[in-house]
Amino acid sequence: MGYRVAVVGATGNVGREMLNILDERKFPVSEVIALASSRSTGQELSFGDKRLKSKNLEDFDFTGVDFALMSAGSTVSKDWAPRIGATGCIVVDNSSYWRYHSDVPLIVPEVNAHVLDAYMARADRKNIIANPNCSTAQLVVALKPLHDFAKITRVVVATYQSVSGAGKEGVDELWTQTKGIFVNDSATPRKFSKQIAFNVIPHIDVFMEDGYTKEEWKMVAETKKILDPRIKLTATCVRVPVFVGHSEAVHMEFEKPISPDEARDLLRDAPGISVIDKRESGGYATPVECVGEYDTYVSRIREDNTVENGLAMWVVSDNLRKGAALNTVQILETLIERRLVEQKAA
Repeated sequence: MGYRVAVVGATGNVGREMLNILDERKFPVSEVIALASSRSTGQELSFGDKRLKSKNLEDFDFTGVDFALMSAGSTVSKDWAPRIGATGCIVVDNSSYWRYHSDVPLIVPEVNAHVLDAYMARADRKNIIANPNCSTAQLVVALKPLHDFAKITRVVVATYQSVSGAGKEGVDELWTQTKGIFVNDSATPRKFSKQIAFNVIPHIDVFMEDGYTKEEWKMVAETKKILDPRIKLTATCVRVPVFVGHSEAVHMEFEKPISPDEARDLLRDAPGISVIDKRESGGYATPVECVGEYDTYVSRIREDNTVENGLAMWVVSDNLRKGAALNTVQILETLIERRLVEQKAA
């Protein structure tokens, strides 16, 4: 006996990674269904040593499905998540659409798994659980143990986000531009606002009236919802010519004193974190080392002596994993471990 799990958007980067992680973590499945748009129907996908053919979302009946993992964009999630949830299937959505709804929990299991207890006990729940933005997920995992110890009051973060965060089109554009530059082809931007090869772009998502981008706003809103609404946060989000792996330079202010050694010990003991922090050349994590890994890596932990009770650190994670697919699967695992779901008949 196992769970019936549908992956919506299975042919995309994150959807494929969801299938990989379900297999890697030996999630107890009786059936995995790959769903996509009509134009991708019939496309073959790997699930362990099996091959799945994607089915058309429009024609699929979710009755009897236990979980739906969605990574098909906000428009699809807006239309389909309530319809799927109404069948009794639990939806874990990776788009931004449901994250800011007050009656939908936004979950990073290492940080706020307890929120699921009250949500799943509600008779009027939507059966929708939101997955955070990739840059937020790794940030709050690293902030949580420090916040519990000394209470964070303010965070200043600059992100260095890989092109895979913009989907397959972003990856293809970096690859094409990089190759083209070496043969004197023009690096014409299509997915991004400027050339991404050998460049950095301080612009992710649309600009808002206050001058921040929506990506930066997401980090503020999501950190408050997941960790603590009292935390003040400001972000600058930057796209960099890296295929996979987001990095963040994080500066924090605390209510109480906390030393770099105390922070290092707290982070080493925290779930989902690996500390690589040697004060020598190469004694830190970079995106190359984090690709394919589950953990969020923390390095360069040091005092920020420009403020009282200040620390700085460097945080790196595989954005397709902890920032998206892994966190989604971990939410399912948490629901099962906390006995918050009943398995349907196979």
